[in-house]
Amino acid sequence: MDSVHSEERRPDRVGGSFVSLKILVAGGFGVGKTTFVGAVSEIRPLRTEERLTEAGRPIDDLGGVEAKTTTTVAMDFGRITFEDTLSLYLFGTPGQDRFWFLWDELANGALGAAVLADTRRLQDCFPAVDYFERRGLPFVVAVNCFTGAHTYASQDVRDALDLDPETPVVLCDARERESAKEVLIALVEHARRTYMRGLSNGAH
Repeated sequence: MDSVHSEERRPDRVGGSFVSLKILVAGGFGVGKTTFVGAVSEIRPLRTEERLTEAGRPIDDLGGVEAKTTTTVAMDFGRITFEDTLSLYLFGTPGQDRFWFLWDELANGALGAAVLADTRRLQDCFPAVDYFERRGLPFVVAVNCFTGAHTYASQDVRDALDLDPETPVVLCDARERESAKEVLIALVEHARRTYMRGLSNGAH
């Protein structure tokens, strides 16, 4: 599971190969990572959620997500297969600062990341953006369009986060399977372009 890319023979694909890729779903506290993984996963997702307690209130910022009652303390895990040739293993990261020590292990061998953003709390995704930029790991920013929140254009979000022009910004609804799939497709395509640019630059 730690490898970026693996191929295995599938008994239902004579003479063919099956590609498995590891993807991270990251972002701030309460931005919709668990919902995203659950919506798109073809298997029952593994969740490591615990109830929020009064002891955690001084630590966890519930501004904008006051109705949230649980939090991911390790990771979420799911899987989605595209056309029986490509399988994405999804690892949702914990959002609170005190669980950041898990990120390095989860990021090991990942192809890329989908960073979920909430425009009501856009600053919460800055640490995730900085993390993947420092690691040189391809990522897309997926703006989770919450009901009642103002919808901003992709370019406005790009400017606010000071993203590189090549980094895709995708508007999505983390509750909807097809919307989440579009985010993952954009990430895989972005990672492929990044990889090909690296090969081209290394050839000169």
